Amino acid sequence: MDTADNKKAAVSQSDKISFGQLAAYGAGGIIPIALFNVAGILVGLMGNISLGLSAFWLGLILIVPRLWDSFSDPLIGHFSDNTRTRWGRRRPYLLIGGILSAVFFVVIWLIPKSETVQQWFPTESGYQIFQLLYILITLLLFFTAVNLFEIPHGALGMEMTNDYHERTRLFSAKSFVGNLFAMSTPWLFWLANLKVFKGNGNEIDGMRYVALMIAALLIPLSVWMFLKLKEPKFQVTKTQEKTHFWKEMKLVINNKNFVRLTLTVFTLAMGFNFVSLLGSYIPIFYVFGGDKLAGAYILGINGTVWAITGVLAVFPLNWISPKMGKRKTLMLAIFLMVAAQLSKIVCYNPQYPYLVIIPTVLLSAGMLFFFTLGSSMVGDICDEDELKTGKRTEGSYYAVFWWFIKLGTALASFVAGALIVLTMFDESQVTKVDKFQGNVGEMSSWLKDWDMAVKENRLNAHFQQLRTDALSEAKDYQKLLKKEIDKKFVNTFKLVPGYDSARKNLLNTNLVSVENTIRNLSDSKLNADSVLSYKNMFPSYLVQTKLDKLSVSVLELQAHLKDKSIGANAKNKEHYSVLAAEIGKVSETVSSMGDQTDLGVLTNNIKEMETKVVELRKQTPFTLLMMRVVEIGLPILLSLISLFFILRYTLTEKRSLEIKELLKSKHETSQA
Repeated sequence: MDTADNKKAAVSQSDKISFGQLAAYGAGGIIPIALFNVAGILVGLMGNISLGLSAFWLGLILIVPRLWDSFSDPLIGHFSDNTRTRWGRRRPYLLIGGILSAVFFVVIWLIPKSETVQQWFPTESGYQIFQLLYILITLLLFFTAVNLFEIPHGALGMEMTNDYHERTRLFSAKSFVGNLFAMSTPWLFWLANLKVFKGNGNEIDGMRYVALMIAALLIPLSVWMFLKLKEPKFQVTKTQEKTHFWKEMKLVINNKNFVRLTLTVFTLAMGFNFVSLLGSYIPIFYVFGGDKLAGAYILGINGTVWAITGVLAVFPLNWISPKMGKRKTLMLAIFLMVAAQLSKIVCYNPQYPYLVIIPTVLLSAGMLFFFTLGSSMVGDICDEDELKTGKRTEGSYYAVFWWFIKLGTALASFVAGALIVLTMFDESQVTKVDKFQGNVGEMSSWLKDWDMAVKENRLNAHFQQLRTDALSEAKDYQKLLKKEIDKKFVNTFKLVPGYDSARKNLLNTNLVSVENTIRNLSDSKLNADSVLSYKNMFPSYLVQTKLDKLSVSVLELQAHLKDKSIGANAKNKEHYSVLAAEIGKVSETVSSMGDQTDLGVLTNNIKEMETKVVELRKQTPFTLLMMRVVEIGLPILLSLISLFFILRYTLTEKRSLEIKELLKSKHETSQA
């Protein structure tokens, strides 16, 4: 029993962790706890709903870095164990890995997505393959950099103290600071949706600037950790004979308690990463019916609550664990997480969206307990291994332990991606609505600027810039249209008769329109004086290119919804038919705007279109139901399996304290 001999022994001065060391080590939690999850979750989410990439293929490429980790993680752990420098075994990796993590986190979001880049590829599918490959390569670089930091960092935590409970306190500090930073990370999706960051683009554009701010924080932190942290066991291990890689791996995988603990964490991590991915879709598409900004806001609130709970849960963990023992506290964590999943049955409620806070609190506390104790218990296993072998190989143990956790994450991402496809989530609908929204947003911004210039009596100064911008936009669009017309077109809307000819006719019409626009804007007689008398009227060719682009996005969305309404099963047919009727009304409005130059009428039309965006993004009832069933049920099942494994774990607190005393005696004898 864990609790039978739980009289807390006094901590020796050599095992006591100072506040400065605690803070410096805890700062390392930012990269593996916050940034690692941000990249994994947001790349899957934004790649699907912002770029229109298949959730299945995104899930598949998210597993590739984990497969790469199966080679890189043990090697990094082995190299870290066998590194000998004037700065120690671990600290050089913290500096290099931390800086590279910051740099590659920025690079991830530079996904090429402009219309100019798209024209390099003969087909839409070719362009999407290019984007997927870019995401894959940058994720491989980013996660490798994270591993270069995290594995030596975790190994360092195991050797900074031999005390059973100080080790938990040390990893609690890592969880504390990581979750403290995580208070802001859930707001990244919301920040990326703000116009100040994304402009007239989407969340991917906004995330590029947000990532730069994060990198500006991480780089100096990495330098501070390198300078501040100490390696108390380096004086002993620097003379330790270097070990062979395969011999190390054999010792690790033959340790029965390590295997049981790793299977416990692996199974549960795999299950709850379904929550991480699908949990981002449900607030947006179920609770708020497709409103990205409102969904991002509640995700931000929910994430802040998650992080605050994670920060505060450190304190009861350090009180409960010494009383119950690590194994029983780990079981308590599993029960908390199962309770959180069950509460979602009633807490996912569009009428009361803030109920999602309840399962968040339970789940955050349970996960903080679970993963903090898991890392701490690996340190206890390393002590047991040193007693048997006489060597400390924390790097190898920590590498294998975290590789299994990350493999669980990747498998969960892959399965979740496949399930999103099976639930019939329509990412094409979402991205086409986003394109429509972007075109409407450009029109809205232009009309507001014109109206403000008229009201502030500065149209004369403003006009020349408007003319220059409109001419540049028209010339770029002319090039795009010529390439688009010449490109081999594959009609994906097989059930919409006449779409290919309608599209071709519209592109040709727009090409004639943009050529007329260029001629009108190039007229030397066109100046501010010639339009000052307009006030609430203006030359239509100043905004004609924006209207032409809008007409194409409306046609594409209309064809998509018609295709879905014809091909859908009985349960979904009504859903798509309603949306197709709504976009049909929008199409009529756009057609009527061609020669309209009245500011008030155009502004009202644009405002009406903006109100349609959220409704047009709604997913089918079947999709939303299946998402909730999967998101709630699978983690419960896998939690029960992980409970089975932890019940077979035998390294109790009593045995760990015995090992500590035996090691102390052994070290004293060797030094005598």
